Amino acid sequence: MLAAILCLVIGDTSLAERDPTDDERSIDDPRVQHRSYKFGQSDDEEIPYALFVPSTYDKDQSAPILVSLHGLGRTYDWLMGYEGMLEFAERDGFIVVAPLGYVRRGWYGSYRARVGEEIAERSEADVMNVLGLVREEYNIDPARIYLWGHSMGGAGTYHLGTKHPNLWAGLCVVAPAPLQEIAALEKIKHLPMLVLQGDQDRLVTPTRQWVARMKELGMEHIYIEVPGGDHSLFISKDREMMAKVFDFFKIIGNRGRGG
Repeated sequence: MLAAILCLVIGDTSLAERDPTDDERSIDDPRVQHRSYKFGQSDDEEIPYALFVPSTYDKDQSAPILVSLHGLGRTYDWLMGYEGMLEFAERDGFIVVAPLGYVRRGWYGSYRARVGEEIAERSEADVMNVLGLVREEYNIDPARIYLWGHSMGGAGTYHLGTKHPNLWAGLCVVAPAPLQEIAALEKIKHLPMLVLQGDQDRLVTPTRQWVARMKELGMEHIYIEVPGGDHSLFISKDREMMAKVFDFFKIIGNRGRGG
C-alpha cells in the first residue's frame, strides 16, 4: 500500500543524465545569490546552488546554517521563494543554502532503484559539496547545522540525516516521501525532529507511520498535521508554517548555547 501511494505521488523519475533545465532558477530576488561550482573533474560540469546570507552576518561570529532540499522537479532555489523564508532567515541570522542535488529529480541519494547508482551518488555528493563550500567561505557554527526538505527533499533529509547523523543539529521534513526503511530512524533517534504534514496529502499515511515510530523510539519530535492541508501550499504560501520551521531550529540552537 505504501509503495502504491509513493508511486502515485512521485510518478516516473527515471533519468539518464543532466539536462539544461536542471540549471534553471525561479527566484528573482537580490537577496538570493545564484552561484555554481565545478563538480568533479569535468570542466564543463558546473552545478548551480542558491545562497542567502543575512545582512547581520559577522565573520567574527559563527552563524547557523539551514540546508534546504527542494521537491521533485523543482528548481534548486525553489524553497527560497516560500512565504517568509528569507524574512525569517534574516530575522534569526541564518545562512540558507539550497543545492540542486545534481539534477532536479536526483532524490539526494535516497532512491537508487529509480535513478541509478551514478545519479544517486552525484545527487548526494552535490549536497555535501555545497555545504562544504559554504563552510569554507563563512564562519558556520558546527553545532548549528540544520537540514530540512519538502517532499523529495523530505526523503533526502531522512537519507542524509541517517547517512551523517553526527553532522546535523536538527532535522525538519515537510510532506516527506520516505523511500528508506522506517528502521533507519534508529540512527537519528538522538536528533530533534520537526514534521509538518497536510492531512489531505496522500503522503499523510506514511508520515503518520514514521511519526508513530519516532514516538516508540522516544525521539524528541514535534508533529504538526494541518487540517485541510495539501502537499505543497500549506507551507509554501503560509508564513506561519514557515515561521514554525525557523522557531524550531532557533529553539534548538539557543538551548545548545545555553540561551
